[in-house]
Amino acid sequence: MLDIKDAVAVITGGGSGIGLALARYWVERGGKVVLGDVSEEALKKAETEIKALGGQVVIVPGNVTKEEDCGKLADSAIEAFGKINLVAPFAGVIKDGMMVATDKDTGKVNRKMSLKDFQFVIDINLTGVFLTVRECAERMINNDCKGLICLVSSTGSLGTAGQINYSSTKAAMSVMPKVITAEFFRRGFSDKIRCVAIAPGYVGTDMVKNMNQEALEKILGNVPIGRLIEPEEVASLVCEMYRNEAMTGDTYFIHGGLRMGSKG
Repeated sequence: MLDIKDAVAVITGGGSGIGLALARYWVERGGKVVLGDVSEEALKKAETEIKALGGQVVIVPGNVTKEEDCGKLADSAIEAFGKINLVAPFAGVIKDGMMVATDKDTGKVNRKMSLKDFQFVIDINLTGVFLTVRECAERMINNDCKGLICLVSSTGSLGTAGQINYSSTKAAMSVMPKVITAEFFRRGFSDKIRCVAIAPGYVGTDMVKNMNQEALEKILGNVPIGRLIEPEEVASLVCEMYRNEAMTGDTYFIHGGLRMGSKG
């Protein structure tokens, strides 16, 4: 079992949502954090909050779709703390819309998802994760670090109408732990650097809580526990997977028993 105390977590999307919840949870257990986010304002607020908890934190503004920014993030962790133990590429976006939509009267297609909206989600949720993981893994290997790469998939990976862009990226996250674990196994260091993915259902971030309340109630009607997943519950699972070295190469769902539209 690994110990969180003095371990270093690199978290993208660390200025808000699940990323910030993980940062709080991590430092409360004695860990150190390096937070990346595209919003410098959000990062500064997160920094103040983490320091108020007595935690050690470094903030690195940047765009996960840029190689140089991801390299800077990884380098900052090594420069500040000498190691990387947890990689949590949690930066993500949604840009929902039907691939093609039809007019109610004519039945003809009257709008479609733009390439811009499709590519925007792919760039951040998939390419951004790849670059973050690649750059952090390089530093972990070269600095003889031990720990976990934890990706974020989603119940959306099972296929959700109106999310062909988002669901595609989250399906990719579901297979990445197998690929990365197999590659590390071939190279002889899969016992030192593990890879998993978590797949949350509907999590109570500010974005979700502020959505249309009627739509939210309908969503919760399909969740057996009758509520949203708390960000801290997701953070708790990530930390347990970090500690438990038997967990690797797979995707672990945390969704309150969600039935995807059926009470089954």
